Amino acid sequence: MLRLALLLHLLLLSFTPAGASVHEEFADLCGDGSVGFGPVFEKQPVDTIYPEESLEANITMNCQAKANPPATYKWMLNDREIDIGAERNHYSLIEGNLVISNPVKSKHVGKYSCSATNMYGTVISKEASVQFGYLDLFSTDERTTVYVKEGQGAVVLCAPPPHFPAKLSFRWIFNEFPTFIQLDNRRYVCQTTGNLYISKVESSDRGNYSCIASSHSISKSVFSNYIPLQPLTERPNRKYPADLRVKFPDTTALVGQNVTLECFALGNPVPEIHWRKMEGHLPQNHDLRMSGSQLHLYNIQVKDSGIYKCEAINSKGKDYHSANVFVEAYPEWVEHITSKKKELHSNYTMSCKASGKPEPKIRWLKNGHQIDEKDVHFRNLTLDNSGMYQCIAENRHGVIYANAELQVFACPPTFEHNPIKTVMVAKNSRAVLECRPYAAPTPSFTWSKGTELLSNSTRVFIWEDGSLEIRDVTQSDEGQYTCFASNILGKASSVVSLSVTDSTRITLPPSDADVNAGEDAWMRCAASHDPSLDITFIWSLDGRVIDLDKGRLHYERVPNGNSSDELKIKNAQVKHAGVYSCTAQTTADNVTASARLIVRGPPGAPGGVRVINKTETTVTLQWSRGADNHKSISKYTIQYRDDFLKDAWSNARTSPADVEGNAEMATVVNLFPWTEYEFRVIAANILGSGDPSKPSPKERTLDAVPVVAPSEVGGGGGTGRELIITWTPVQPKYHYGPNFGYILAFKPQDQKEWKRMKVTDSESKRYIHKDPSMPPVTPFDVKIKAFNSKGEGPFSIKAVVYSGQDAPSEAPAVIEGRALSASTAIISWKHVANVEGYKVKFWTNQQDREGRAQEVAVSGMENHTRIEGLKPNSEYNIEVRGYNSAGYGPPSKHLKVQTKKPPPDRPPKIIGTKVKGQFINIAWEAVEPLSNESKVDGYRVLFKPKGNQTSTLYTTNKRSIDIPLLADKEFVVEIRAHTDGGVGAVSQIGFPDNNYPASGAASKGGGVTVNQSFCIFSLSLALLFFLNL
Repeated sequence: MLRLALLLHLLLLSFTPAGASVHEEFADLCGDGSVGFGPVFEKQPVDTIYPEESLEANITMNCQAKANPPATYKWMLNDREIDIGAERNHYSLIEGNLVISNPVKSKHVGKYSCSATNMYGTVISKEASVQFGYLDLFSTDERTTVYVKEGQGAVVLCAPPPHFPAKLSFRWIFNEFPTFIQLDNRRYVCQTTGNLYISKVESSDRGNYSCIASSHSISKSVFSNYIPLQPLTERPNRKYPADLRVKFPDTTALVGQNVTLECFALGNPVPEIHWRKMEGHLPQNHDLRMSGSQLHLYNIQVKDSGIYKCEAINSKGKDYHSANVFVEAYPEWVEHITSKKKELHSNYTMSCKASGKPEPKIRWLKNGHQIDEKDVHFRNLTLDNSGMYQCIAENRHGVIYANAELQVFACPPTFEHNPIKTVMVAKNSRAVLECRPYAAPTPSFTWSKGTELLSNSTRVFIWEDGSLEIRDVTQSDEGQYTCFASNILGKASSVVSLSVTDSTRITLPPSDADVNAGEDAWMRCAASHDPSLDITFIWSLDGRVIDLDKGRLHYERVPNGNSSDELKIKNAQVKHAGVYSCTAQTTADNVTASARLIVRGPPGAPGGVRVINKTETTVTLQWSRGADNHKSISKYTIQYRDDFLKDAWSNARTSPADVEGNAEMATVVNLFPWTEYEFRVIAANILGSGDPSKPSPKERTLDAVPVVAPSEVGGGGGTGRELIITWTPVQPKYHYGPNFGYILAFKPQDQKEWKRMKVTDSESKRYIHKDPSMPPVTPFDVKIKAFNSKGEGPFSIKAVVYSGQDAPSEAPAVIEGRALSASTAIISWKHVANVEGYKVKFWTNQQDREGRAQEVAVSGMENHTRIEGLKPNSEYNIEVRGYNSAGYGPPSKHLKVQTKKPPPDRPPKIIGTKVKGQFINIAWEAVEPLSNESKVDGYRVLFKPKGNQTSTLYTTNKRSIDIPLLADKEFVVEIRAHTDGGVGAVSQIGFPDNNYPASGAASKGGGVTVNQSFCIFSLSLALLFFLNL
């Protein structure tokens, strides 16, 4: 279509009068921005894993492109076009997005891509896969018991079920959920196989184990059947050399990824794991986890590739393993294509370059079709070369796309979008009249002034881009100029006026100034100019225009007439020093004059601070002098910060103590060994201290033997045959070197030989030593010292720690147990030896003893307790057992206690009150118990004066009582029936002002509130008043 339009246009030119323009007829051939553009992807499909058990019945693959006119879309599955409209194919298209309804694994797994097309071309999206994710259940077969001797290593197999994708994470449950196995230097879970490794089995490992496999891709976890582990007692406990069972394979990683290498060994004693990189040091960006069993490499780079070695060591031997770590790279663009508009018949080259390892291969697409070229070269562009181009770089790790549109346009010259503007210049200056029509191919240019055709001379030049230059302009050059542009598609012209004015001159240039920091400075400027023009003054510092609004804190402009200006620099600082330029500017020309401002102030920041030598406690620094800001440097201050101070800087001690102003080197002393430091230097002169230098690169001091021992050594408790030792760990800044840990030395007080144990976890603060031959409650001398790769430090102060005691062996003998009421009982027993307390457990015959029994804890100093909250009229079983830190002793024989029947739940009904002299008589009806309630043996009457006075409790077998009156005092009387099962519900009456609501029924709490009639109450008041008289 475009080619046909061009041919018709060329034919039309032969019939077009000279000087006429045919731009109107062929505007659609011009790339002037009014036309559309090809598809540009905004969303592309991504790899998708669809869980087979998903409740969502569809998969959506995104594909959206911006285009004008809008794009149409097609989708491909495994390079075959999908027929969206076919019946029962599960596919639908929503704004370019492909929706797969009720996906079927056999039909819809594969690689998908979409294409977007409009009249300008076609682009193909990235390929994206659809896979179905699943994680089956573990086999229901019963898992066999694992038998292993204490001291030997054990491997408990996980055997994960079939799954996709391959990546799973694993954890293990011990006995019951959610009790997860805590991993340490003795236990490890391999994240490749899921197997549980125990380097040295102990009796505490006895139990049932279940493997949990989790797939984060489909958010599902499954549990294996329990696997019993049965440690077998072996005396004496044999030692075994280190035996590596988890070994990392040859590993390929991509630049920027995080990599984890695993090594774990069986052995007794528990082996230590050490890592190193052959032919070099471990990368700085590494971390050791799981007591050294995992080596993490963060943000891995090509330089980190090589052979890595792990070594397992214990006192009986060592084992090692090595494998390669290869670091490769995903493709990355070094140079890629971008959309371009190019003129017809011009030359153009599209080029793409990509880095990666292995080196990516480059291929090209035009409108979705393959082009067999490395780079795309065009000579003498035609309209057929327009289209959508894609450059694709690919290696085995991935693929990247670069998309671009090439628009080849043809257009007769037109000044519609870029008309020539009127030009105003000063005398004796240079004038440039631009001629920039929109045209393709590039037109040829001619100029005229009036009717005179211009050609190149000593003063007049026509540039290749069509601009006209006139040098040394005079008044006679003023007038109208015409630019003519023509190409094979047409001609056009445009007229421009040239106006000549008087030149602008600086009459009062600014003067140099010299001030101290904090003082004010002035710059003044005046100029003459053409009286028909306005003049503006612009100030700049070292070539940068001063923003007087943003800089108003230090700059103030003081106008002084139409042709002069002043700049005030307030509170000048060193940063304000430099060359100040005053530019006098009109619409025709400008002229500039400059002056220098010197600001004397504190020194500038030193540069290039670096460590040139270091020991365990010192570093030698070197730096370069900064600007002295016109005052000699008198001294330097050195500051440091470390990992412990974080962002806080501290002044360092140096040698020499005072660093003179002419020095560029000093030694920092009194540093901690094996500590990472940063340093900075601050210069000072008589005007003050300057800004600090940039921090030096981080440097770590050399390692040294530890000098600080753990504090607060103690311990004790625990179960029989074990010694628990505790301590306060040494602070990290006192570690003084890598591979920091503790050496524990202990012995019974009556022996001479010390036993030593090594703890390699620097944060550890507790150690349990088990020995079947250890007698209980035996005093041990204990001392601890720190060690690192450089050596061992001093021992701590010796402490005395007692070994654990045996659990009580004797059951308490229960002497008595009886019910006190319907809800309370008391029980007593004989003391037994070696207890810290007693646990009293009680339950009814209807309750499950283990699941629902209730418990009460009693101090070891007591031999009885009161049990409350029991059910009325119920038979309880009660047992008592002693306990200490080693555990519980045997239970006593069960004692049966029958609680009493409950008291009546009906309150006594108050039937009358009567004043008798200084007393008031209150009468009530008898409470008759039901068959399931305790017999009433009397009544409890509580007399409660309002305020802080003491209440009085009366007991009576009668159905009335005389209560003393209190003059001018309010009081309340509460009445309850009393039984051997406790007290019953309450009736309540108040005097003299009864504000209680009338009620004859039990309240929620079992009480009753009674209001007597108004007449009786009024009579009582009258009698009281009379007696007082």
